[in-house]
Amino acid sequence: MKVVILSGSVYGQAEEVARHAEGILRDAGHDVRHNPRVTLADLQAFAPEAFLVVTSTTGLGELPDNFLPLYSQIRDVLPQAWRGLPGGVIGLGDASYGDTFCGGGEQVRELFAELGVREVLPMLRLDASETVTPESDAEPWLAEFIQLLGA
Repeated sequence: MKVVILSGSVYGQAEEVARHAEGILRDAGHDVRHNPRVTLADLQAFAPEAFLVVTSTTGLGELPDNFLPLYSQIRDVLPQAWRGLPGGVIGLGDASYGDTFCGGGEQVRELFAELGVREVLPMLRLDASETVTPESDAEPWLAEFIQLLGA
C-alpha cells in the first residue's frame, strides 16, 4: 500500500517519530513516502492509498509553522481522490497545556473529516511530560495501524 507520512515539528521530535514510523511501515512491506517539505502536487503525483500524520503542537495549541502551508493548501483544495482512504494521527504535546494538549493533532483530525479520510484508530497522544522516548512509545499503536491498513 502507498502510504504518505506528513509531519509537522516545532523542535524536531515529531520529525523523529515520523522517520521511525517510516521505517516500521516500510519493513511491513508498504511503499512509504515521507518528506517534511512535500508539496500538494508531490502528494497528488504519488497517489497515496493511506495517510499517517505526525505532528507536534505549538504552545498555543496550533500546528507547527513548517506544516501550516501544506495544511492550508490541502484544506483549500480538498482532493476528492482521498475520500474514503484510511488514515491515522500521532499527536505530540504537553498535557500541562490543558485544553490545547495535542491541539495540532486535533486540527489534522478535523481536516481528515473534511477530506473524508477515515481514521482507522483513535489519535495517539504522546505527552512530553511523561515520555522521553516517543518513537518507541508509538510502536504498539503503529503495529495496530499497520494491521488495520491490511484489513
